[in-house]
Amino acid sequence: MLNQSNQLDLMFQALADPARRMMVDRLCRGSASVSELAGPLTMSLPSVMQHLQVLELSGLVQSQKVGRVRTCTIDREVLSLAEQWISDRRALWGRRLDALGEYLAENPEDPETIKTETSPGSTK
Repeated sequence: MLNQSNQLDLMFQALADPARRMMVDRLCRGSASVSELAGPLTMSLPSVMQHLQVLELSGLVQSQKVGRVRTCTIDREVLSLAEQWISDRRALWGRRLDALGEYLAENPEDPETIKTETSPGSTK
């Protein structure tokens, strides 16, 4: 099993391509055959298979072949790793911006004072 950092690297790399994001969007609505996923794309079936392989290596997609039909499904647990990573960053930056806002509210400075203190020839 990949560690979480490597998993995220592969996932974001896989999601960097618009065709793969389109496939993931479709699979979020439910399972689909390779033919269904290839339908809206303007590429050959072998190219679609290569994109699906990247998605499978990232862990986002799983496929199963029954007879002549390969059906793909999204792994929602793996997708939730990316969601959690983004959510953690959003919370971190929210706290940092709140702290900056509090600092600025507690330390209001007159812009003219700042100009004179930092202007050339200032004695400070």
